[in-house]
Amino acid sequence: MTANPGRSASLLGLSVAIVAGLGLAGGGVAAPASATGLDWGVCDPGVKALPGQQCAKLSVPLDYADPDGPRIQLAVSRIASTRPDVRRGTLMVIPGGPGSSGVQRLALKGAALAGETGGAYDLVAFDPRGVGGSAKATCGLAAADRWMVTLRSWPGADGSVDDNVARSKRTAEACARNGGAMLRGLTTANQVRDLDRLRQALGERRLSAWSVSYGTYVAAAYAQKFPGRTDRWVLDSSNDPDPGRVARGWLEGMAQGAEDRFPDFAAWASHPDRSDAGLRLAQRPEDVRPLVLDLAARLDRAPRPTSTSGVALTGTMLLQALQQALYSDAAFPAFGRLVATALDPKGTPVLPPELAGPMPDDAAAITMGVICNDVDWPRKSVRSYERAVAAERVRHPLTAGMTVNVTPCAYWKGGAVEKPVRITDRGPSNILMIQNLRDPSTPYGKGLAMRRALGDRARLVSVDHGGHGVYLGNGNACGDGAVTRFLTEGVRPDGDVLCR
Repeated sequence: MTANPGRSASLLGLSVAIVAGLGLAGGGVAAPASATGLDWGVCDPGVKALPGQQCAKLSVPLDYADPDGPRIQLAVSRIASTRPDVRRGTLMVIPGGPGSSGVQRLALKGAALAGETGGAYDLVAFDPRGVGGSAKATCGLAAADRWMVTLRSWPGADGSVDDNVARSKRTAEACARNGGAMLRGLTTANQVRDLDRLRQALGERRLSAWSVSYGTYVAAAYAQKFPGRTDRWVLDSSNDPDPGRVARGWLEGMAQGAEDRFPDFAAWASHPDRSDAGLRLAQRPEDVRPLVLDLAARLDRAPRPTSTSGVALTGTMLLQALQQALYSDAAFPAFGRLVATALDPKGTPVLPPELAGPMPDDAAAITMGVICNDVDWPRKSVRSYERAVAAERVRHPLTAGMTVNVTPCAYWKGGAVEKPVRITDRGPSNILMIQNLRDPSTPYGKGLAMRRALGDRARLVSVDHGGHGVYLGNGNACGDGAVTRFLTEGVRPDGDVLCR
């Protein structure tokens, strides 16, 4: 799942507790930032880098089973500590997705993170293979198959899945035909290996990390494979690491996540404070849900022209826009405006940029590649998908059966590249988890599955808030303080805690 539900979104597109207690052993002072195996320089203008942010390239094997074979380049970025007297090592910023850019996330969050950590770390991130400035894969998909509402398998307005099945087969075949070794190399296991190569290039014995969303699975897998190379390890917005399901389980969980989160939007959209802006959609919170669902049904019957030439607003697009809006309170006004305009017979709806055109082919490839390569997806009959979608449309109408529908992974050529990792409680107790109670993408119940898997290796800070991504995102002083204290002092709660 991604903390930023943009065009690179994956298919898939908690009274304040007193935080005190356990001190962790320090990681030791690593090699200074200048003594690395990376040639740091000015970032490409497209990065929108912060002052002092530098960029480099890291060479890694395309296939780790063939270390002397072809190599690819990964985009790397850092904000070096300017306080050698307090510097303790490197903090990796691990992005979500699959498909999100670590380099861009560092540019977005680097200033705030540097302020919180006070120079204790060089802040480093990289674009995973297939993403941003790193080597790309391609599937050669037609534009019509690269829209977010087609990459995510929203069923037909009547619940039919025939178009989804045909598109999934077509997409899997195109990826097999055009993707080659680069596409098959898009796996969580390779991202873990790439992360360790970056550690070596940085000259660090151990790394600390702040991982978000899908990045928490990467971080957990790294901690499982290289437990002695982890220092202070933060998992922000985790999902169920069940090795038998992996992303298939994450996708299904989004249905409950939407249900958990929607009441926050309903309370916002019915509040009297929305009236002056014309965004009060109903008088009572309980009236917002039927209003949105009724509008979606009417738009499926009669799509509305939008400000984007040739693109009409359908009910499916409205529900996809809702999924994106639920990620952050800051997105509520734009979605409220979309609903209000669609309800106005004279209005012209303005689509979110992510829905106004097809995704680039390389973004579509990374969106599917990792989740389809990581684990085998079941080969079920079309009829079984029809039954699952029909039941889910009744149970969770906000996601309309999308989360259990067929995807290209069901027809993926070659199946899983490697056996998925099983996350266990074996390893150092140096992990801090933080999770919103009402997360639309990595729902709280799924985060608890990661907590159970890690056992005494972790502590969990639950935050009574909605949205996706917690640290430096909610403004919750209790949650932010817990993570900052852990990263700067090595102190975690004695047990799991709840931040109101």
